[in-house]
Amino acid sequence: MAAMAALQSSMTSLSLSSSSFLGQCLSPVTLCPFPRVKSAEKPCLVVMKLKRWERQECKPNSLPIIHKMHVKVGDTVKIISGREKGKIGEITKVIKHNSTVIVKEINLKTKHVKSREEGEPGQIIKIEAPIHSSNVMLYSKEQNVASRVGHKILEDGRKVRYLIKTGEIVDSVEKWKELKEENKKTEEAALPGASS
Repeated sequence: MAAMAALQSSMTSLSLSSSSFLGQCLSPVTLCPFPRVKSAEKPCLVVMKLKRWERQECKPNSLPIIHKMHVKVGDTVKIISGREKGKIGEITKVIKHNSTVIVKEINLKTKHVKSREEGEPGQIIKIEAPIHSSNVMLYSKEQNVASRVGHKILEDGRKVRYLIKTGEIVDSVEKWKELKEENKKTEEAALPGASS
């Protein structure tokens, strides 16, 4: 009983006057002391499946900015910097949103793969990691020299790339026909039931 009386007396001594903090209604200005600044640029609404440090600036329509690169799929390149410096390989994939390329059998990284089913063992596999496009230079197999790339327009109106040191044209019609045939073969092999 004594405890209840003490509690009641303490509650009555606590009065809510108009000047106290508990009795006032807080205005939005009091809740947010810093003024809101409207940004001129629209926020990027689409978040791609990238690591935090790989995320890029977006265009107003929320698509990633695609960078122009001096190399394409199928080009033979020489690595000019990094751990794999001096090695020569062929480009198998181009990633435009962060200007990287994947070169066949170069810059291999180990990846640990867990088992998906019971009884199936896990694996340690080697995968080709991307290399930044500024670390590769087009390579001429005929003259064994790496060169910067230039652009020129031929008589028939086609714009082609050529090697500045040797003058060799990189974009030839025969090369693109070979690449298209290889892509068709890989697509047919990937489709189930295509052989029947």
